[in-house]
Amino acid sequence: MNLFSSFNVNENSGSKQHENLPVERVKCLILGSGPAGYTAAIYAARANLQPVLYEGLQPGGQLTTTTEVENFPGYPEGVTGPVMMEDFKKQAIRFGTDVRFGLATKVDFSGPIHKVWIDDEKIIEADVVIIATGATAKYLGLPSEEKYKGMGVSACATCDGFFYRGQDVAVVGGGDTACEEASYLAGMCRKVYMIVRRNQLRASKAMQKRVLNAHNIEILFEHQTKEIVGDEKGVNGVILIDKEGNEKRIDVTGFFVAIGHHPNSEVFKPYIETDEAGYIITKPGSTLTNIPGVFACGDVQDKYYRQAITAAASGCMAAIDAERYLAAKETT
Repeated sequence: MNLFSSFNVNENSGSKQHENLPVERVKCLILGSGPAGYTAAIYAARANLQPVLYEGLQPGGQLTTTTEVENFPGYPEGVTGPVMMEDFKKQAIRFGTDVRFGLATKVDFSGPIHKVWIDDEKIIEADVVIIATGATAKYLGLPSEEKYKGMGVSACATCDGFFYRGQDVAVVGGGDTACEEASYLAGMCRKVYMIVRRNQLRASKAMQKRVLNAHNIEILFEHQTKEIVGDEKGVNGVILIDKEGNEKRIDVTGFFVAIGHHPNSEVFKPYIETDEAGYIITKPGSTLTNIPGVFACGDVQDKYYRQAITAAASGCMAAIDAERYLAAKETT
């Protein structure tokens, strides 16, 4: 669940004298520092793979923007996202993970030794690479949206909906994700407004039926969000504008953005197979990609669950897959 949003192939990289860049050889390189990356590091370090982990743009990933986490096992009283990710990091370091700050700006997976450019300043050569760069939630881009992130603004109803039990909330979007979020929230909230830019839902017929049959979901077609309003306690309303330019306010305490996610996979696409949305394709039941010795875990390859616990589980899988890959190479 890490924000590597600037993971793009640098077109100017080819003009650099790469042979003049310092080169470091490692056994196991992990890209990403969310639950998937840190869990992979814990398992890889305990397997004596001497992992080197690069944190990316936002150390700790998307969970660092979450205030309270109450659904991760082992924290019976709940925990804040930043504290939980710091715990993950400490555990990874305890077993010997070399945690560093930096971004992968280019890769070369054409040979048996995998090369990754870090900040276009050095090259890491690795026997195995674990990609855990996560996905970035798409937001509307409003200043007020940024202001109230973690204070009423969320991109995950499953993560944060529990905090709005019995309250009125809004969901932005008209696709399957938005309908799924709205349906989930309708089971615990007093009222759910769906803010839909178009005059109809884009979701599948089945998802539309669920929403339309919910007594406490009101769909506001042909409306867009102009501003999220609140105070020091958090969100308390949303200013909407309709197609005629008329404004209206709805009173809500939660504002859920459900317009999709963008997997942070751009830099890998010259070599790694992805689906049409950019999610890395892994072999079913594993973290294996189409490139031997390169593994993917967490939200960069998971568009269905997108939970900290599932990301951590796939990070464990990636480390085990990497360890077994290396062991098989040593015996051949």
